[in-house]
Amino acid sequence: MILTIAGFDPSSGAGVTADLKTIAAHGAYGIACITALTVQSTQAVRLIQPLSPDLVSQTLSELAIDFEIAAIRVGMLGDSATANAVADFLQRLQSPLVVLDPVLASSSGTVLLNPAGVEILKARLLPLSFVVTPNLPEAIALSGSSEPLAAARELQRLGARNVIITGGHSESNADLLLLASGENHLISGARIESNSTHGTGCAYASALACNLTAGKDMLAASTEAKRYVKEAIAAAEDFGHGKGPLNHFYRMGRL
Repeated sequence: MILTIAGFDPSSGAGVTADLKTIAAHGAYGIACITALTVQSTQAVRLIQPLSPDLVSQTLSELAIDFEIAAIRVGMLGDSATANAVADFLQRLQSPLVVLDPVLASSSGTVLLNPAGVEILKARLLPLSFVVTPNLPEAIALSGSSEPLAAARELQRLGARNVIITGGHSESNADLLLLASGENHLISGARIESNSTHGTGCAYASALACNLTAGKDMLAASTEAKRYVKEAIAAAEDFGHGKGPLNHFYRMGRL
């Protein structure tokens, strides 16, 4: 059972719907807690409405009572109150497998976590995570360093056990994996020219959670997650007038 804690994207390219599709594509069962509603499409995020922290807390508590949760994927939080509510839940549950995707802003530039929320993410959520998966701009914002390995080491100093800085914003498209042991790996990838890249970070983090739950080690799990996202981009159809969604179910053929 994999729990996703994230926002709702009505275009289903990112957020909880994209997470649940990714989890299902990996043969697992997903449950979800929505942190915020958004008005968005493939073109942009127009409006964000965080849900009440109490509603988030009650949802998480109810799910934890009813289900045996093997892994938790944390995505968009929206504001500091929700970030605190999620941190409180994670501390109570003490899940050993938390995949933290620090969603700070949309690709169109809309802020998705306020400054106070960013500080809570750094102070409370990073130490509760098994692995954190920022892209390069997110890693720079959280660490203050523009050099990937230095940024990853700073995120470890702040409490994250394992760090993956995804390579979608770099020329090489290689991901940097820094293990809890201090060992680091570059996971190579090929850039695909496509307009269907909305929600790649969500799909990656959810695929990573699935692979880790299946018993793969960090290197194998992250390599498989990167391959999944690459193939989902390659198989995507051109939906919408902006950055379209991946084909999360590409293994099932044409949708």
